[in-house]
Amino acid sequence: MALADSVPGVSGGTIAFLLGFYDSFINSLNDIMGRDNAKRKKAFFFLIKLGIGWVIGMLLAVSVLANVFESGIYKVSSLFLGFIILAIPVMIMEEKESIKGKYYNIVWAVIGIAIVVGISLINPSGSGADVSHMNIGTVIFVVLAGMCAISAMVLPGISGSTILLTFGLYMPVITGIKEFLHLNFEYFGLLCSLGIGIILGVFVTLRLIKKALEKFRSQTIYCVIGMMIGSLYAIVIGPTTLKEPKDPMSFGTFSIVFFIIGAAIVFGIQVAKSVYDKKQLAKAEEKIEEE
Repeated sequence: MALADSVPGVSGGTIAFLLGFYDSFINSLNDIMGRDNAKRKKAFFFLIKLGIGWVIGMLLAVSVLANVFESGIYKVSSLFLGFIILAIPVMIMEEKESIKGKYYNIVWAVIGIAIVVGISLINPSGSGADVSHMNIGTVIFVVLAGMCAISAMVLPGISGSTILLTFGLYMPVITGIKEFLHLNFEYFGLLCSLGIGIILGVFVTLRLIKKALEKFRSQTIYCVIGMMIGSLYAIVIGPTTLKEPKDPMSFGTFSIVFFIIGAAIVFGIQVAKSVYDKKQLAKAEEKIEEE
């Protein structure tokens, strides 16, 4: 999830959906703020395990892969194109009960596409906002950006990094995290403001997402599928968002090898998930027989 969240155009929520724990993720984020102690405890341990993996992944992405994105952006973009293109039919299969016979909701898919493409077009350049001097106006701006980014990160198809790009904060945040890891606290105010926005975003938006999945699941799934389709465009223009902008990906810069690798990753995830589900089912059946 962290690797996906760190790349403009790619969503960590998509990874959660593919691995089958998206609903658990959203419910846990809501339960951690609820009054039921049992649910809160269960949610806490689930999120701690997920959070440790996310932090490790993000640190790896920022410290090691940031340079790869700059030097091999077309290969990385090709990989994620393969990933998303194969992930779309996987999601349709996983959610067939939600979308079957409700094709009139396809309008929500169109809306999803429009949202992602629109966000990608707002700030297609890699220029960053001026955060060298943090004042009250800048703090409010960064807090709002953090709220929007975390809302996007948990939605499959919308990239939180793309939201940060829209606000001109992607490169300042990436640079800030890298400098912080080297004990340079120049960007500490920026990172704190972003963190406050993320926390506020969790409280404000996640309940809405949970309600949408519970009461309007078909419309929500169609919208998510549309967002994933729209993210293909965001990935193609991803090279234009670098610190030193490059041309959008074309047939000449597209890498079929990395595209296949991306598709193979999704296939591998599905195989591993299937094996895991079968083992869990077998354990449950054995437990029932013992009782």
